[in-house]
Order: sequence, then C-alpha cells, then structure tokens
Amino acid sequence: MSERRRVGASREAFVRATGQLLRRQGYGATGLNQIVTASGAPKGSLYFHFPGGKEGLAVAAMTREAQMLGDAIAALLRSREDVVDAVARVIDALEVGLERSDFQDGCPLATVALEQSTRSEAVRDAAAGGFNSWLEQIEQRLLDAGFADSVAHRKAFLLLSAIEGALILARARRDVAPLAAVREELSSILS
Repeated sequence: MSERRRVGASREAFVRATGQLLRRQGYGATGLNQIVTASGAPKGSLYFHFPGGKEGLAVAAMTREAQMLGDAIAALLRSREDVVDAVARVIDALEVGLERSDFQDGCPLATVALEQSTRSEAVRDAAAGGFNSWLEQIEQRLLDAGFADSVAHRKAFLLLSAIEGALILARARRDVAPLAAVREELSSILS
C-alpha cells in the first residue's frame, strides 16, 4: 500500500470509529484513546490528521455521518411515488437500524448536538449543517409531491422534529413504539 493510501486509510479509520462512538455514547464519553483503539490506526497520526484534536475529529465524523444518512434518506424518499409511503420507508429504516444496534446507535447528530451545541461552535455548526441538509431533502420531496413552498418548509420541520424526537424516545425506552406512532400519524401530518 502506498504511503498516501495508508495516510488516507488512517484518517478514514479515525473518522469512521469516531462516528460510531459518538452515535453510541456522545462526545463527553468518547476519549481519544478509545478512538485510536477502535480505529486500529496509529495514535501518532491522529494529530497529523486532526491538529484540532477531538473537536475537529468530531466535526469530521458528524459531517461524514450526516452525509451518509442524508444519502440514504434521499434514496428512500425517492423510492416511492406516494410521499407518505416514502417517508414511512425512512422511518422503517431508522427503526431497523435502531433495533439491529440493540438501541445503541442513535442519530449521528442529535447525541452530540444535545451535549455540545453550547460548548463548541464548530460542533454546533456541523450538527446544524447536517440537519439542514436532511430538511432540504424532505422539503424537496414534499415540493415534488405538490406541496406549496411555505407548507413544504413547515412540514419538513415537523417531520424531522417528530422523527428525531421519536428516535430519542425509542432509544431511551428501548422500544420502537415512538417511531411507529410517528409513522402512523404521517397521513395527518402530510394532508
């Protein structure tokens, strides 16, 4: 493996490991030594890739996680002609992911945002950017379904807020019932 490829692989390993740890345990409980161990990358390269330390690494991980989940959301929203069915598929996928992780993997943004948004402008900006990209995707899908601009904008906020809240409740209760409730109310939310 070339030196350049090895360097890129260790950076990606740090970001991937940090993303998983942040989803599971938040920012405060995630230490750099734990990240190094989980990544399998050499500790000496951590500050080479992330001279800002943990904060810079968290921002990179949140940005990556937001993009990956955003891509999945976009694909699911396009997977059905009926907008209610499309949003239900997003909720179904989140439910499956939560259950597969035994309720350990929460939203890649919410867990950290709740904890750090008043302490780190960079982390807050990463969370806001991720949430905004998801909102734009939902809003665009609603526009494509024929909703007026202002209605699509409001309903996108309502949908994302309901889904995020349901994820937090489901994780705390170790029960997907909050997500099921949001899915069942989609028709009234989108009418």
